[in-house]
Amino acid sequence: MRIGIDLGGTKIEGVALDAAGAVLARQRVATPAGDYQATLRAIAAVVADLEQRSGARGSVGVGTPGALSRLSGMLKNSNSVCLNGRPLAQDLAALLARPVRIANDANCLVLSEAVDGAASGAAVVFGVILGTGTGGGIVVNGRVLDGANAIAGEWGHNPLPWPRDDERPGPACYCGKHGCIETFLSGPGLSRDHAAVNAETLSAEAIARRADEGDAACLATLARYEERLARALAAVINLLDPEVIVLGGGLSKLTRLYDNVPALWGRYVFSDRVDTRLLPARHGDASGVRGAACLWGMNNASA
Repeated sequence: MRIGIDLGGTKIEGVALDAAGAVLARQRVATPAGDYQATLRAIAAVVADLEQRSGARGSVGVGTPGALSRLSGMLKNSNSVCLNGRPLAQDLAALLARPVRIANDANCLVLSEAVDGAASGAAVVFGVILGTGTGGGIVVNGRVLDGANAIAGEWGHNPLPWPRDDERPGPACYCGKHGCIETFLSGPGLSRDHAAVNAETLSAEAIARRADEGDAACLATLARYEERLARALAAVINLLDPEVIVLGGGLSKLTRLYDNVPALWGRYVFSDRVDTRLLPARHGDASGVRGAACLWGMNNASA
């Protein structure tokens, strides 16, 4: 049995899968905000619950924001900043009394979708999480590309491409820079942009809902978002040329993205035709947690 844990900024989700990939049990709890030790305990409690309900002990893979440093073994680059500089892998292994595999959450998403999801059969896949942060991951021929510095796919911390005058220098990012893609395309970034233009603070969910109801200001906010997403993904296509780009995270549920963004990105892609497909994650919210379970192998794929 394989257990996957998706450690997010607001929730911890767990799933237990059998050898064929069928779901045996699921669990979801709130992430203890800003509390590292409580986060460790919450993950351990989710694992214990899944094993109790499944009646078996499992391997554990964890998808996290950020990545493990090759230099120190500590977590780095997480927008859940209480995790940074912490020996997450070692602490969880000690708490759970077994080895634990950890990977970036966007890598887990894209692995899941490349194995048996929306990008099944594609040789090169780029996966994006549009949520509290903006992560990215790459799968080539069924394997996650980690890179020499364990940052392959960290697209959200490049500057927004082809910036306009009113987009410079861009909002401050937790990484210490300004104008990162994440500051524009995350859920909080969408909310910030709407507030800056309209002097009205709304959540990303409220903006989407009011846009569906015909609210002109919210429709304009989403149009700006789509144009920025088109620029940001065009830069990925110019560099990586993936067959499929898969979107996950809360903002991936905006169905209008899948028509509107490809209609816009052609003006920025260095080609006379763009065959890259933009698709929602087939496994939806479960993609990240399934990919975490895949870290211990599933259907002959591994991270």
